[in-house]
Amino acid sequence: MISISRFSKAVCGLFLLTSLSVHAQSPSTSDELYQSLGAKQGINTFVNSFVAIVLEDPRINKAFKDTDTERLAQLLTEQFCELSGGPCKYSGRSMAESHKDMQVTNAHFNALAEDLQVAMEKHNVPSSVQNRLIAKLAPMQRAIVTK
Repeated sequence: MISISRFSKAVCGLFLLTSLSVHAQSPSTSDELYQSLGAKQGINTFVNSFVAIVLEDPRINKAFKDTDTERLAQLLTEQFCELSGGPCKYSGRSMAESHKDMQVTNAHFNALAEDLQVAMEKHNVPSSVQNRLIAKLAPMQRAIVTK
C-alpha cells in the first residue's frame, strides 16, 4: 500500500513531469545534473535498485517477466546518463518502438515513476535532483503510454 506522503510525492513528481516537459526535449548541455546523480556510477547504482524494485512491484512486474534485466539496467543507465548531461549515448530503441505492444496505461507509467523515486531515495538522491531527472523523462510519457 502506498503511504500518503509517497503518493503525494508521486503526484508532485508527475506534475513536474508534465509541467517541465518543454525543457526536457533535448539532453542537457551541462553536466550538473549528471554530477548531482553521482555520475555514471551513481546512476548505475540507483538503476540497479530501480530494476529490482520494478521486478517486485505487482502493479507492473508482469510486463518485465521476459525482459533481459541486465540489458534493461544498462539501457536505463545510458539513458539517464545522457539525459542528465553525462557523456553516455543511449543505444536502445525509441520509446515508441520499445513500448508499442505493451499497452502501457497511465497507472503503469505512474507506478514506474514512483518506483524510480523509491530507488533514488534509497540511495539518498536529493528530492530536487530527483525532480530534475524526472522532468527530463517527462516527455517520454506520450510515447510510452499507449492505452
